[in-house]
Amino acid sequence: MKNILFFLCVVVYSFMSLQIKAQIFQPVDYVNTLMGTDSEFKLSNGNTYPAIARPWGMNFWTPQTAKMGDGWVYGYDANKIRGFKQTHQPSPWINDYGQFSLFPMTGKLVINEEKRGSWFSHKAETAKPHYYKVYLADYDVVTEITPTERAAMFRFTFPENDESFVLVDAFDRGSSIKLIPSENKIIGYTTRNSGGVPDNFKNYFVVVFDKPFVKSEVWSKDKIIEGKTELTDNHVGAAIQFKTKKGEKIHARVASSFISYEQAERNLKELGNDSFDQVKEKGAASWNKELSRIKVEGGTDDQIKTFYSCLYRVLLFPRKFYEYDENGDVVHYSPYNGEVLPGYMFTDNGFWDTFRAVFPFFNLMYPSLNEKIQEGLANTYKESGFLPEWASPGHRDCMIGSNSATIVADAYLKGLRGYDVETLWDAVVKNTMHEGPMSSVGRYGVDYYNKLGYVPYNVGVNENVARTLEYAFADYCVYQLGKALGKPESEIDIFAKRAMNYKNVFDKESSLMRGRNEEGSFQSPFSPFKWGDAFTEGNSWHYTWSVFHDMQGLIDLMGGKQEFVSMLDSVFVVPPIFDDSYYGGVIHEIREMQIMNMGNYAHGNQPIQHMIYLYNYAGQPWKTQHWAREVMDRLYTPQADGYCGDEDNGQTSAWYVFTAMGFYPVAPATDEYVIGAPLFNKITVELENGNTINIEAPKNGKDNRYVQSIDLNGKSYSKNYFKYDELMKGASIKFDMDAEPNKNRGTQASDFPYSFSKEK
Repeated sequence: MKNILFFLCVVVYSFMSLQIKAQIFQPVDYVNTLMGTDSEFKLSNGNTYPAIARPWGMNFWTPQTAKMGDGWVYGYDANKIRGFKQTHQPSPWINDYGQFSLFPMTGKLVINEEKRGSWFSHKAETAKPHYYKVYLADYDVVTEITPTERAAMFRFTFPENDESFVLVDAFDRGSSIKLIPSENKIIGYTTRNSGGVPDNFKNYFVVVFDKPFVKSEVWSKDKIIEGKTELTDNHVGAAIQFKTKKGEKIHARVASSFISYEQAERNLKELGNDSFDQVKEKGAASWNKELSRIKVEGGTDDQIKTFYSCLYRVLLFPRKFYEYDENGDVVHYSPYNGEVLPGYMFTDNGFWDTFRAVFPFFNLMYPSLNEKIQEGLANTYKESGFLPEWASPGHRDCMIGSNSATIVADAYLKGLRGYDVETLWDAVVKNTMHEGPMSSVGRYGVDYYNKLGYVPYNVGVNENVARTLEYAFADYCVYQLGKALGKPESEIDIFAKRAMNYKNVFDKESSLMRGRNEEGSFQSPFSPFKWGDAFTEGNSWHYTWSVFHDMQGLIDLMGGKQEFVSMLDSVFVVPPIFDDSYYGGVIHEIREMQIMNMGNYAHGNQPIQHMIYLYNYAGQPWKTQHWAREVMDRLYTPQADGYCGDEDNGQTSAWYVFTAMGFYPVAPATDEYVIGAPLFNKITVELENGNTINIEAPKNGKDNRYVQSIDLNGKSYSKNYFKYDELMKGASIKFDMDAEPNKNRGTQASDFPYSFSKEK
């Protein structure tokens, strides 16, 4: 009898344990880090790599299938891996810095990266945010990696072999290596970078194994250098030999620092005394903590995977470019002046992309993180004289605009505090008056812009209409920030006036934005299908909508709501015609638009991503609902070809995350999110302040994409936007969904989102 009771107790306990386990939400298991990796120079399906990392970690790791220096570091269609690389790459177009790799092998030692590569299969590969595992077939070795923010642990499972090796590759363009066999240790540094660094830039690394070396040697130019334990040259590394039994596991503990070897050793302590599996478990917990802040229910498996794969990408950049010194204080190596200084620093971000949705997402979900980022921006200004527009790790000459102003203003206007906002005010004002040391910093063509109200087409300043539009929105943001800081109207009124400069490049003949010459005439001939030239990685059909702060003003210019809607509709109706003459060939952004079968809508690049939401400003919100679902359904999947263009530091992912939640920040530096329609039946959003946003759409489904009505906190809600403060207090939002649009809801002018024209 006792045995039967014991057996029943075991069964009941096991069943309850399974039930409890099933209830524990593990969103990290839904993330596919390979989403977007089926990409190449001529066609981007994301241009991503599987980043093995902690959220916003200082160092990432990735398997390396491409040759050293190739920005397309991991290609899904590749069949060989040649290294496991520490990477800081934000984009293949920007490339990498501070990189080195480890690689195991057996048998004859092969140093050359082309010859040493091993065949692998995705069927024997596990790729998660916190953990990577792959079988290297040519060497019968399994490699596993799990990281912390500044360190990582490797676990190599070897076969029985007297010649088992781990190769440490410090890469070319200047590197150093030193063997310390008595401590099972390798130290070294790499200087390989793609720009944006001071002359004294180094990434110092330390690698400690848990097994004594049979033999350790240094190499240069793919050849062992006999009798040396230390070497500095163009391209050096180390080869560590072990004698292994079948299934023997050798661990390598790895960390790096941009400050010193001593700091790299200090960063290694992030691993503590944890085993590999304990580090892995903590990594999973770290990702689950952040990802589970938004819980989605009621979608398909692919929709849930896409959502969390996108959310993972939003939480990678900008990376933490700071460390903790011997006293536990925050310090950073400055990528601007080469000094080691106190305070926060973040990097690897292109604000031209991320001002649109990534930073508004942080202000909603991670305000305390963005407060640190704002301090880092102030430090950047103090150390370089300008705010960053594209940092990796220092200033890079890439893209256009003055979008740092938007990021600074939106944070402060959303209530973020605790940083030196007066320094940031000085910085954004300086940007309005000065060109920077490169065309992407400050405002290129600023003297023309401030004198004429636009950057002329015929004065040698490229992408002039795009610059005019982005400067005008930045001026709006500067004005609103100045008001919030209590600056005198006499000081800030000029920015309110310049916020209307978008009107100066609007051509009433075509109802589109068009290049304008210095004496006032519009460029001729003019094709709205011409990419580049007056625009940035797009054409007039894409950039005409870049009046984020004043859609009513744009509606008025076009002749009214119906004309505005007709122009919006036309983007999807006109065929994917393009003129690539400015570039002298089809750039990948053009090709991605052409093949998506959505007319001239180019979701694969950022300038037009907000455009779908603009129907809300003209009383036809059901068209927003239609097209938002079309884009989510057709242009995103959780697979290797899952994006329709460059992912770009989380921006294309943030569009999906916001849109799936049912609203989007069309105009940062305002307090509104424009409504679309949620993708899931239920979404629970846990805010940092402890409040919760509950979004319910019980009748949501494949066919039911249209909003019939909305209840906000138990009351009928007719607006086409949600207010930031309403959301931050916690909100209960219920969407009644249907297969047919409700053409009576959200049609009154009082329901339309904010426009600056109405304020002024």
